[in-house]
Amino acid sequence: MGVLGRLSRASQLVDRELRTFFAEHGLQPGEFDILATLRRAGTPHRLSAGALADSSMVTSGAITNRIDRLVAKGYVTRETDPHNRRSVLITLTDAGRELVDVVAGAHLENERRLLEPLTAAQQEQLAGLLRRLLAGLGDI
Repeated sequence: MGVLGRLSRASQLVDRELRTFFAEHGLQPGEFDILATLRRAGTPHRLSAGALADSSMVTSGAITNRIDRLVAKGYVTRETDPHNRRSVLITLTDAGRELVDVVAGAHLENERRLLEPLTAAQQEQLAGLLRRLLAGLGDI
């Protein structure tokens, strides 16, 4: 009970910190995930909505809501794939690219801050233990 209780509490605290951080940049964590995924996709920073859903491991409805908010903010565009009219392409705009480039660096610094209580060796050990736990729970 102690291990799972602490794991749950740590998850809640980290989630709160991340939500606060992203809110300071006018984003929600899921929105940043979309922007970062498109940025990592390379030029032209475009993926299908289905590919974004697969990489995010959330429902297509959740992806649609995130994309709707990002379109409204001017960070992505949505267009029908000219090669497959059943598919929608999501493209990072210049404003979205500039934002994700700024936020990504600050996000890494924030993650470092959150993990400061642990040494590098402890962080590596914890990562390995969590990887093993997740695999055992079927999260492969």
